[in-house]
Amino acid sequence: MGLIASMTGYGRAEARGARLAVVVEARSLNHRFLEVGVKLPRGFAVHEAELRQVAQSRLARGRVDISVAPRRIAGSASVVRTDSALGAEYLRGARALADALALPLSLTLVDLLRLPGVLTVEEAEEDDGESGLLVKEAAQQAIDDLVRMRLAEGAALAADLAAHLDALETWAADLARRLPAALQRTQERWRARVRALLDDVPIEPARIAQEAATAAAKSDVAEELARIASHTAQFRALLTAGGPIGRQLDFVVQELHREVNTIAAKADDTELIAGTLEARALIERLREQVQNVE
Repeated sequence: MGLIASMTGYGRAEARGARLAVVVEARSLNHRFLEVGVKLPRGFAVHEAELRQVAQSRLARGRVDISVAPRRIAGSASVVRTDSALGAEYLRGARALADALALPLSLTLVDLLRLPGVLTVEEAEEDDGESGLLVKEAAQQAIDDLVRMRLAEGAALAADLAAHLDALETWAADLARRLPAALQRTQERWRARVRALLDDVPIEPARIAQEAATAAAKSDVAEELARIASHTAQFRALLTAGGPIGRQLDFVVQELHREVNTIAAKADDTELIAGTLEARALIERLREQVQNVE
């Protein structure tokens, strides 16, 4: 059986340089198409396109969120910045409040420095390209990690899908074995209805037999069972081939659902109709699991 992947997973990797360490995390969830979201810190926006390309080169479907967290290695340069204008605004506001409440102003410089945005520590800008190399390295490793998890979950999905498919094929084979007897019961019920309606009115037995056979033919679901066999074979072939097959599997499941509904509508036999409940439950399990396949 070929490898299939789930659309859910997580990957994390860290790349270290002389002055900088970069941690990249990648998370993915179910999505109809491939959608990549990137969260970058200040100064790293230039790397967004490359991060998207790394994800797009390895993944076919899913909502993928990539985040980058850089940190300076001990001993590397940092820049301390003060926002004097913001500090002055804080002071003016404090004075106005103190005057309005007739209270003494006890605000100190230390108090001002503790207010948000007045004092910040920023990492010094580096122009040697180290950040770009580290972001790419960590991103590739994080996506590798994500892919491994998606494949591991995909293996479990494939086994579960194959088990439900086995059960559906067993159901269809059992229904095919019971179909001749069901059609015979349909003819017998039709004959009984005609006799009850006509009562003592004479009618040729051959005509009754012909009409009964016609009624049974309208309830014959052999063609639907043949199409179900074709669809399950196609489903199994896709599982064997592997790869990004989620959309194809979803289409096949829709066709299986359509055929079972047709059987329930055509079958003029309580046993056959009751049996479709089992098939619908199996197809619903297939449908739920297929939504997770890449």
